[in-house]
Amino acid sequence: MHWEQKVAFAALSDIGFRRRNNQDSYSIQMAPDTESWERNGHLFLVADGMGGHAVGELASKMAADTIPHAYTKLSDESVEGALKRALEMGNDAIHERGELNREFTRMGTTCTALVLGPQGAVVGHVGDSRCYRIRKGRIDQLTFDHSLQWELMRQGVMSPEEILRTEPRNVITRSLGPNPSVEVDVEGPLPVESNDVYLLCSDGLTGQVPDAEIGALAANLSPTEACRALVNLANLRGGPDNITVVIARVGAGGANADEPPAADMTPLANPIPLFHPFELVGGGFAVASFVVGALLISTDYGVLGHLMMAAANVLCGILILLWFRRRRRDQLSSQIPVIAKGGPYRKASCGLTPQFLSSLSTLEATVQRTAQEDGWLVDWANYQGVREQALADLAARKHRDALRNLTRGLQFLMEGIQQLRRQRDQAQKWGPRPPAAGDEAAPPPSG
Repeated sequence: MHWEQKVAFAALSDIGFRRRNNQDSYSIQMAPDTESWERNGHLFLVADGMGGHAVGELASKMAADTIPHAYTKLSDESVEGALKRALEMGNDAIHERGELNREFTRMGTTCTALVLGPQGAVVGHVGDSRCYRIRKGRIDQLTFDHSLQWELMRQGVMSPEEILRTEPRNVITRSLGPNPSVEVDVEGPLPVESNDVYLLCSDGLTGQVPDAEIGALAANLSPTEACRALVNLANLRGGPDNITVVIARVGAGGANADEPPAADMTPLANPIPLFHPFELVGGGFAVASFVVGALLISTDYGVLGHLMMAAANVLCGILILLWFRRRRRDQLSSQIPVIAKGGPYRKASCGLTPQFLSSLSTLEATVQRTAQEDGWLVDWANYQGVREQALADLAARKHRDALRNLTRGLQFLMEGIQQLRRQRDQAQKWGPRPPAAGDEAAPPPSG
């Protein structure tokens, strides 16, 4: 990577729909000049605190404050060594703070930090917050989840399918703070290419939005638009946890990195094939047997014809059963990490497909109906214009334009939800108040 490659970045942290406080924190430390960049690079960090209320919030904030400062002070070391030591120093600070107050005992936080510099990309990591790289239609998870599920897969004590089915997803095996020492994973340095997108997030995002959708949004929107769209999508799917997203897009030398490449991303093939070759061959044989059997029924070989048709029906039943079992196994396998040194630990196609756009359009239509029925305060005039343009873009197969307008429409609707939540919280705290002038929005569109 070169200093001339501009890096566009954005970040957004949201409390979610079911939490009373935000225990996530993030930090972005951009090198101000060439000398600083060659020495330290650009630093991006996400931390997800654990513990009741202020405890987790304090732990993640300490990580976001302590680690960038410590990393800068360690500029005489290699980037990998400095980043590892900075996370260890963050662990020391959080642990010492927890030991001073019984209520703060064993407070902790996950932490994922990314450095983009002359040597490439380096990731330091503890916990289950993640770092992804999106490149040429594929999203790679660069970090290994320090969770019970992933550690059991690494040990091989049970089959991955059984682990994903029976073990809880959110049990963390490593974090900063609870113990006097911590093992930090360092990945890289990894080569950086023009138009790479790096995304750091807490599990409030990954618990609700699949990797393929994360990649499609991050690759085809600007960092600011993508952060907002991803948070909105996680909230609309329940928002059970705090959601934090940090995105950095690497541009070509001297280019505007805030915008995706000019060409629409070509949708890639489905990484989980609909049919495997043996299923196609078996199905073809069953159909051929059925047809031949049907032709034989009216001849002297009628008994053989009936037997062939019966066998074809049995074969079709077996193939259907095997197909369902294989599809379930393949879907589980797509969630299984590749246990290898240096990652990436999971990968997925993230092309911008018509199916994904259609699902977004359906989601938006559902939210729109709810907003109309419940009387949300939405800027309906501007929303309707964006919605109509999105539908026109879909019809014209302008995939990226459609994505932008769909996510803008969702943003108008989400602003209505946020306004409703603010009114509810205010009513709970101070009691209901009469509507002020200007509170009323234009009436919702009909139909």
